[in-house]
Amino acid sequence: MESTFVIAFVVYALAMISLSWFVSRKNHSGEDFLLGGRSLPLLLTLGTTVATMVGTGSSMGAVGFAYNNGWAGMLYGIGGSMGILLLAWIFAPIRQYKFMTMSEEIAFYVGANPLIKNVVAVVIYVASIGWLGAHIIGGGMYLSWLTGLDINTAKLLIAISFTIYVVIGGYTAVVWTDSIQALILFTGFILMAVFSVHHVGGWQAMIDAQPSANVSLFAFEKIGVLPAISLSLAILVGILATPSFRQRIYSGKNVKSIRQSFIYSGLLYLGFSIIPAIIGMSAFAMSQDLDNAAYAFPHIALNVMPLGLGVFIIIAGISATLSSASSDAIAGVSVALRDLYRLAMGKMPTPERVVWLSRLSLVITISISLGFALLSNDIISYITKMIAILMSGMCVCGLLGRFWSRYNWQGALASLLAAMCAALSISLQSAWSEYWGNPVLPALLSGIIAGVLVTLFTPKSTLNAEQALAKLNAERSEMELE
Repeated sequence: MESTFVIAFVVYALAMISLSWFVSRKNHSGEDFLLGGRSLPLLLTLGTTVATMVGTGSSMGAVGFAYNNGWAGMLYGIGGSMGILLLAWIFAPIRQYKFMTMSEEIAFYVGANPLIKNVVAVVIYVASIGWLGAHIIGGGMYLSWLTGLDINTAKLLIAISFTIYVVIGGYTAVVWTDSIQALILFTGFILMAVFSVHHVGGWQAMIDAQPSANVSLFAFEKIGVLPAISLSLAILVGILATPSFRQRIYSGKNVKSIRQSFIYSGLLYLGFSIIPAIIGMSAFAMSQDLDNAAYAFPHIALNVMPLGLGVFIIIAGISATLSSASSDAIAGVSVALRDLYRLAMGKMPTPERVVWLSRLSLVITISISLGFALLSNDIISYITKMIAILMSGMCVCGLLGRFWSRYNWQGALASLLAAMCAALSISLQSAWSEYWGNPVLPALLSGIIAGVLVTLFTPKSTLNAEQALAKLNAERSEMELE
């Protein structure tokens, strides 16, 4: 069986590589490679958004969390669906400005200030490395469990597999492979939930096997109301501040198609949120002594599913990892080429070098992420701590930038620093961490308060919105083909 799973993984990876080559043959410019030519239709935007949402956290993370905490496993999906619906409402209209990166967008809100653009670019790049690491961890653990490979070898294979097809095809390859992976994901997860419940003797048998606190409303009795809210909020903030979701906006055909795809994605994800909880609880009903709760997902695939469907499930699980990882990789590299290159070199890359430099940056970025991933195996804490420390301030900057015209670069810098300091303070105090669940809520509040206060006591931006946009467009035009 282990050899069968290895063969399935290799065949699947080769299929994704072939598809990436086929759909990306018309990539000629940096904008084609990094943003798919800014012409993605509704169905492709929907497919890639859904696949990214139903990623490593929803498979390994949420299922493992449900294994330990019952219905609390739904919190991941609830937070994610709320996040994508808010993204549709608040941020879809920014498509009209033709931004390339989130650092461009945040800088626009504060008069195209170069300091903020550079600081945010560094934060985004580090965050993208963090997200990539989480996906490599999840995929590696999953592949290792099913095939018997050494965990580090499995992580390496996962990283190599998505590196190849993203380097070949860029963003066009990402959205097409994501869309196919979304179909595999939904079908595989639903089949897994049905088979796992049947295997443990039906719905009531699954419920009866749980500790009573785990089957309370969202397991509030088990984890506490405030930690539950914090977990959902962490996922919501991750959606609002994660660069890969902004890439969907920047690359979409128009505001209408982006907004529709996000609304459909959010509603689908909300319905999907119960599936990981069912799988995790079924795994607990089967075996209550797993060494690591993250193995609950592959435990079902290995012990419940018939061989043919088991192969399909392994593909679904790997799809979850690869779809999310490829999106975060391309988002990180967009920042590297658009913002970090200018910061380091003092100029934009020439148009004819953008694609080559993008491919080189992909290899470097994924290699760094793999290095960090080899040091950790805890997905949920990895994701939520990284969100709170690096992403809360970004979320505050985006929200205040959209809704408060008085916001300036001093306020943005204060938001970023205050949110990061608050998150670090909570993380370093075990009693505070236990009380809050994770640092995201105090980080958000600190970022908002600091940003508002500093903005009120400092001068307004010297450039208005039109001037700021013109400045950013002029910079970007240096790397675009005429």
